[in-house]
Amino acid sequence: MINLFRRWKLIVMVGILLSAVWTTGRAEETPKQISKNSAAGLEKATFAGGCFWCMQPPFDKLDGVVSTTAGYTGGHTENPTYDQVSSGGTGHAEAVEILYDPKKIGYEKLLDVFWHNVDPTDPRGQFCDYGDQYRSEIFYHNTEQKRLAEQSKTALEQSKPFKDPIVTKITPAAAFYPAEDYHQSYYKKSPIRYKFYRYNCGRDARLNQLWVWGGLK
Repeated sequence: MINLFRRWKLIVMVGILLSAVWTTGRAEETPKQISKNSAAGLEKATFAGGCFWCMQPPFDKLDGVVSTTAGYTGGHTENPTYDQVSSGGTGHAEAVEILYDPKKIGYEKLLDVFWHNVDPTDPRGQFCDYGDQYRSEIFYHNTEQKRLAEQSKTALEQSKPFKDPIVTKITPAAAFYPAEDYHQSYYKKSPIRYKFYRYNCGRDARLNQLWVWGGLK
């Protein structure tokens, strides 16, 4: 049965699909253009942390991050659509792919931002979104990212302020499929709807509970 917040989210989709018609041709650089024009030396990081709408903002504001792209990864269906992924069964997770300059920001900082923007103890999904498609997961692109991710997870397990075990997985990066245009930078395109969804999903309340109040042990 679709939970209340997913019903609301699907209703919101109908509205923004209409607005997507006129935003498609606007001057914003697309993820593909960024990939083609990116300078040598930039690296990628990929994280899944529930609704990708909510995972772009914390990385976008970091100095050294060139771009973030909402999309789908970790599944077995080629070129999945939002409807396919959100319904479950494709194996994909909603995720963000980050293009960053390692001379300005390290992968360790990206990991720290990731951990503090997810609930790493929830095996059912993230916040009000339930299902494997909303899992938290780190997708590493090379052996150094794998080492740093595992190191950060071990350190967190030893020092975490909450009592529940960490269930976030660390896996090799797989094919990444950018989400539909209307999902990209949703918090900028529809700030009121975004804030309403984020608040009603209880994301910030749970993050505060975990990272500020220590999980209310």
